Amino acid sequence: MDYRDYYEVLGVSKTASEDEIKKAYRKLALNYHPDRNQGDDQAEEKFKELNEAYQVLSDKDKRAHYDRLGSAYNSWQQQGGQRGGFDWGQWGYGPGAGQPGGVRVEYDGDLGDLFGFGGSSGGGGFSDFFSQIFGGLGGSGGLEEILRGQSSGRRRGQPAQPRHFESEMAIALQEAYNGSTRQVRIGDRQFSVKIPKGAKDGTKLRLSGAGPAGPDGKPADVYMRLKISSDPRFDRKGDDLHTELPVSLYTAVLGGELVVPTLTGSVNLKIPAGTQSGQTFRLKGKGMPKLKSANQYGDLFVDITVQIPKKLTPEERKLFEQLAANS
Repeated sequence: MDYRDYYEVLGVSKTASEDEIKKAYRKLALNYHPDRNQGDDQAEEKFKELNEAYQVLSDKDKRAHYDRLGSAYNSWQQQGGQRGGFDWGQWGYGPGAGQPGGVRVEYDGDLGDLFGFGGSSGGGGFSDFFSQIFGGLGGSGGLEEILRGQSSGRRRGQPAQPRHFESEMAIALQEAYNGSTRQVRIGDRQFSVKIPKGAKDGTKLRLSGAGPAGPDGKPADVYMRLKISSDPRFDRKGDDLHTELPVSLYTAVLGGELVVPTLTGSVNLKIPAGTQSGQTFRLKGKGMPKLKSANQYGDLFVDITVQIPKKLTPEERKLFEQLAANS
């Protein structure tokens, strides 16, 4: 298995800020999205690679783990290590990684669907490198405590109380939009976790009797606390989504159409003549489903950024000079 340089994939330096990583991803993802390159297998693979890189570099903990791996891999190469001989097994990610009896979280379906390149937009899945190092999607933070049977929040000297445990599960925005089912394995038992449409950060899902037995002999409950991973295409505010898209100067002046990504596929937005940079358009019902009313949706707000050409042909410059003289 070969090492994958996610910084190189996104075209950013290893010291790039979170904002720089997000901007680089947005620019490349728009160019390589399967909806814009239908039938182009190379563009589809590039889009998958971009999503994979962003999933790692946009997460502080995953990025730190990846950077440590990269440093170890480079040192191993400099010491004369041969291709294929690196010990990948020691680089499992997450609490209890590589330990027997650990926790496993699985997603029923195509992982590509979570990031907008599954289904009609092309096949999904992650590389062997990602799967080996990060184990696909899904968090297992805190579940090692459940396996050890430790009480959550109990202090020394306090009487034993009925116990419950909490663990964080990371899901993608697309998964929160569609809803899904995850399979969570705790020890030798497996439980189904149904993620509702419109799930938000902090939404808790109960697994009745999934924990260890308490003093009364009854198994404790486990609560999976959801964390919605950031999506480079959208910013979520409640049930509404916001996205920022560039428009050429000519389209802004003369009017035209803009292809807008949504969580159900791309749509065309009519741009009126004279559109200004910073102007916002509202796409009703294109936001997130409401958590307790899944048939109701928030809105999608599109913020326009007018792109000023950096270089002009002699003919274009002459036309702009004529316009300036007549204004």
